[in-house]
Amino acid sequence: MYSSWAYSVAQVIIEIPYIFLEAVLFLTITYPAVNFYGSAYKQFPKWWVWGYWISPSSWSLKGLLTSQYGDREEEIMAFGEQKALNTFLDSQYGYKHRDLPIIAVVLLAFPLVFASVFTYGIAKLNYQRR
Repeated sequence: MYSSWAYSVAQVIIEIPYIFLEAVLFLTITYPAVNFYGSAYKQFPKWWVWGYWISPSSWSLKGLLTSQYGDREEEIMAFGEQKALNTFLDSQYGYKHRDLPIIAVVLLAFPLVFASVFTYGIAKLNYQRR
């Protein structure tokens, strides 16, 4: 009557409160024990920063903005004060013009890594054994 997909979704939905409670208990016990600084900012908004570094679109945006505006000295009005465009990019987002070679290497590495993982998966992982 119901597919295995529906049972899997139901199981995940049922486990969400349990996993949340487990994470809260872990933080409550671990943070004081390790003497971490216990602020909401350091526990919740900041944990996802790793996602920025592994996202190809963030590196593309960084490369595009840095290559186009990273060496521009024109003054702009930003947050009520005059700043050079390259200074604004550096102070607000950390985009430095000297990082362009690193950005290029990372942007070339993403498709190579994805293609390598795909090739390995196609060659080695065969689920249709006969």
